[in-house]
Amino acid sequence: MKKRLAAVLLSVLICVPLSAGVYAEDLPDMTALETAAPVDNSLPAKSAILIEQESGRVLFEKNADEVLPPASITKVMTLLLVMEALDEGRISIDDMVTCSEHAESMGGSQIWFKAGEQMTVDDLLKATAISSANDASVALAEMIAGSEEAFVGLMNERAQQLEMTNTHFVNATGLDAEGHVTTARDIATMSRELLKHPKITEYSSVWMSELRDGQTQLVNTNKLVRFYDGCTGLKTGTTNGAGSCLSASATRKGMSLVAVTLGSPTSAERFSAARGLLDYGFANYTRVELPPLEGLDAVPVRHGVAQEVSVLSETPGAVIVKASDKDAIEQQAELLEDVEAPVEAGQMLGKVTVRVGESVLCEYNLVAAEGVERMTFGNALKELLCRLIAM
Repeated sequence: MKKRLAAVLLSVLICVPLSAGVYAEDLPDMTALETAAPVDNSLPAKSAILIEQESGRVLFEKNADEVLPPASITKVMTLLLVMEALDEGRISIDDMVTCSEHAESMGGSQIWFKAGEQMTVDDLLKATAISSANDASVALAEMIAGSEEAFVGLMNERAQQLEMTNTHFVNATGLDAEGHVTTARDIATMSRELLKHPKITEYSSVWMSELRDGQTQLVNTNKLVRFYDGCTGLKTGTTNGAGSCLSASATRKGMSLVAVTLGSPTSAERFSAARGLLDYGFANYTRVELPPLEGLDAVPVRHGVAQEVSVLSETPGAVIVKASDKDAIEQQAELLEDVEAPVEAGQMLGKVTVRVGESVLCEYNLVAAEGVERMTFGNALKELLCRLIAM
């Protein structure tokens, strides 16, 4: 009797009846995280990648271009298109969305959104990002594109724009379907793009929330949100065809990482793998703000009203390096020997190469601090008059 009562209580908490035949990800493990997996080829995932979010630099990969089904990590792209529609003003967070019969018919994770029922975009984003609700994600897709089919067309178009060359979407949910595939590298790309919209973490980093004035409780399917320091999301996925998958994001000491694991045998192993990747990244790499170069030599100007032009450094930004290399960063400046007038302010006059040993980390430009006009007869006469007056 006690076991049955516990099962019913858990069913109410995650708002899915245990008899619904839901996927494993719908029942979040409430225990603490498992030991982090070793970051090598024994990592318990068919495919994996770890990137630094700002630069996209790859810190580790294992079979990152293997084409696999992504399960509900698909919703990263669904959420990206919704966030872009919000930013562009095509929809509002308070807009009401009416559930269609098609959205209601979705299996797997759901909030039991009934045909004709209405919810705000805000509530449906909660349901999609926190509880991976398929009915909510399809309702959002239909709102934006008119139908799930049309929305899938937008998903594939956006994937092409992001150069996700090994990705093809068939639906907005991630339910197993023939030809619905992607790779760990492509998922990292779209995850990074989604995280450029800071508002998404207002949903993806939430452990528990509610809908329908508290009648429906939501629990995040990503337990890293609760148990991993600095976790900002992002999306789990589990189906029979895909196994257990995860795109996990976290930020510590100003450095943000994205770890993607696909095809883990169990939910516990996907979290172990992702935690191992994130731990590896934070332990072995650091973010270093580059100081702009100063005291640069001026560049001679040919046929200009001034003989030379001052040089400024563009804002160099930051680089990600191994922690052991943070004091070995070198910045090497290369300037043009001279430049032909006219020179415009901001015109490129050289570049700075940032290195650690022989490894190039990045480059940034050196530019003209001011404009220099070309010497003409009129300019020459004006210059002569100025000198005569000064005498």
